[in-house]
Amino acid sequence: MPLLLGMAAIQIAHVPRLQRYTGTLRYALRWGLAGLLVASYRAYDDHKLGLTLTLLAALAGFSLLVLLESWQDRKPQRNAAVAAASPDWSELALAPIGPADTLIELAPPHWRALEGDGNDELPPDITRLGTGNYRVGTGALIKDVEAQFSVAPGKGWLAWHMAARRGVVLYDRARGVQYRLRGWQLYGWHVDEAWLSRSDDQPPSALSHVLGQDQREE
Repeated sequence: MPLLLGMAAIQIAHVPRLQRYTGTLRYALRWGLAGLLVASYRAYDDHKLGLTLTLLAALAGFSLLVLLESWQDRKPQRNAAVAAASPDWSELALAPIGPADTLIELAPPHWRALEGDGNDELPPDITRLGTGNYRVGTGALIKDVEAQFSVAPGKGWLAWHMAARRGVVLYDRARGVQYRLRGWQLYGWHVDEAWLSRSDDQPPSALSHVLGQDQREE
């Protein structure tokens, strides 16, 4: 009896390191209970009262055994549902934070050097006004820039180095707006948006992020 109670306690405790012995423990409980009933019956010396008590014990014992096995089969599912509703702290610690990562591939800027006085290499809507000065369209003036410019892959943005590489000038063709950002350099393009960097030691930032910082728009 103590051995049977010990095995039942192990099943109820649901000790993780003993789960691989679950099938063996079940067979042990079944055959152990059957052996206990036979021993109990023989202890009454084949008396009719012994048979009656043994049958009652068999009914109660096997009913409890069936309930134990049924409860044990449903417990992992219940534990999984509880864990999903209220995860353990270790699961929370290992869980990813925020949205899934998105791989951003930047297209490096292609700088086109302008030499001489001709406008052969300029896009049709750009006119050179003099050294370091350009007109985009009919009114936008780009001043104090170097004789290099870069066009976004979607053709919606233009970029120039400020004179002496003090920063970058970006021009939005669609809205006709220019941004003069001192201390920033064009790192690359992504989805027709400029990505800027202050130095090689820092990761680049999207223009929308840079404009949200303390950079002034000129």
